[in-house]
Amino acid sequence: MTLDPKIKAVGFDMDGTVLDTKVDYEKLGRIIPDEFSTQGVPRELIDKDIEENSASNGLAWLKANRPEAYAQFDHVVGGRATAVEMEFADQARPFPGVIEMIRDLRAGGYRTAILTRGGREYATALLTRFGMMDLFDAVVARDDYPYEEAKPAKEAMEHVCGKIGVGCDEIIYLGDGSADYHTCINSGTRFIGVETHLSRSDWERIGGRSVVTIPQISDFRRYMD
Repeated sequence: MTLDPKIKAVGFDMDGTVLDTKVDYEKLGRIIPDEFSTQGVPRELIDKDIEENSASNGLAWLKANRPEAYAQFDHVVGGRATAVEMEFADQARPFPGVIEMIRDLRAGGYRTAILTRGGREYATALLTRFGMMDLFDAVVARDDYPYEEAKPAKEAMEHVCGKIGVGCDEIIYLGDGSADYHTCINSGTRFIGVETHLSRSDWERIGGRSVVTIPQISDFRRYMD
């Protein structure tokens, strides 16, 4: 398997990319808006965060107006999110061919990493169950850093690249959601979209015709050969 000579590492999202998981994303998506609403964040800021798939506007308001709630935000929201993620964790499975593909990448001298918006407890539990922790030079989870630095913030990619010793322009990242794409756009990282949940036309609406996609994770091998 050969990549652009400048590429030194391959990064992966976890849910929907490396692992076929079942997560109640509707319930997960309500956690932050509900917490913001409880803390009195103005509705227009909550709606803006939902549109942008971030929490930056609400967090800025909390920091300025409810510093005690801001200080506890990561703990409160992280705990609720992990509980939702773990509900169906026993149903998770690696996608066909993904373990062999990652082993081949490592044998070829590439560093590999997971950058997930899932929590540390959740990510560690699943990757350990399938004997996959040793396949990655680094695993960066949602709650390893402040929530403002989780995907799609550029800091998320900077953290994982810092751990494996490459620049953001020296890694190619595979993911199945819009937050993955925007993380790469924000950090100057090359991106490949996996059509697990989004079709080719969905990806074009997100990133235009130039966004590179593959039908499933195992197709990365054929695409890069």
